[in-house]
Amino acid sequence: MRPVWSGAISFGLVTVPCKVWPATESHDVAFRQIHLADGGRVRVRKVCELDGQEVSAAEIVRGYETATAVIPVTDEDLDSLPLPTARTIELAGFLPAAIIDPVQIGVAYYLSPDGPAALKPYVLLRKALERSSRVAVAKYSMRDRERLGLLRVVGDVIALHQMRWSDEIRPADAVPAPAVEVTDEEIDAAVELAAALSSGFDLSEQRDAYRDAVEEVIAAKEAGRQVEPAKEPVTAAKVVDLMAALQQSVRNARAARGENAAPAEVHDLPSARKTSKKAVKPAAGPTKKTAAKRKPPHSA
Repeated sequence: MRPVWSGAISFGLVTVPCKVWPATESHDVAFRQIHLADGGRVRVRKVCELDGQEVSAAEIVRGYETATAVIPVTDEDLDSLPLPTARTIELAGFLPAAIIDPVQIGVAYYLSPDGPAALKPYVLLRKALERSSRVAVAKYSMRDRERLGLLRVVGDVIALHQMRWSDEIRPADAVPAPAVEVTDEEIDAAVELAAALSSGFDLSEQRDAYRDAVEEVIAAKEAGRQVEPAKEPVTAAKVVDLMAALQQSVRNARAARGENAAPAEVHDLPSARKTSKKAVKPAAGPTKKTAAKRKPPHSA
């Protein structure tokens, strides 16, 4: 692994020389484009549209098109931009982590001190973040643009999260929200299900099932055998009794973890207890309340 950026953290008058390392890695299955008829690689060649000649990477630079011309912009042009954050992670302020919207957080990196002179100020900043229970918001430049960042402590190192600018976040009210009501009993049942699914849950045990399935298909094709498709496709089913579905889900979750699940009572749906204003009054007889008391218990 190699650092992707080097510079310094600017913490007031304190400077912390640092290197930036990737904090994540991709395990996606890599595909190549091939000619189906003979398996040959299909390659993308970069050709100049004016002279029709293939162009090497060394001959290619960025260009910005204006109304009258295309202006070339080289790496040297970008490296010499008059930005204070060109080689500096400039801390702008500190905030409680809880008020940061996760939608705004992106790619993660790890920061390491660069050289003996950086060791003490690095540890000082890390411990200041720990003791204050806050994260630092910073500005820095990387990969041809200035970015917003978030510094937080992970173990014994400082992590840098790339953030989106506020004007890059679309408002949530741009998406239509459902206008339906749920009862307190349904909410309690959903919370109980969440608690049951939280018991013994380990995030590190989660695997990419899609990647595993793709690798299985590739291995089967290489061995000349067929892979059995899924027996039943996953489809969205209409829930008739929401309370019964929630209660059964709680029992299933507890049983999967070897817990004893006491049978839960099945409640009527709220809509079943509501009547229309034009409904005809029922004939005299046992009330719904007294009838419910005489009704024998039954399982979901």
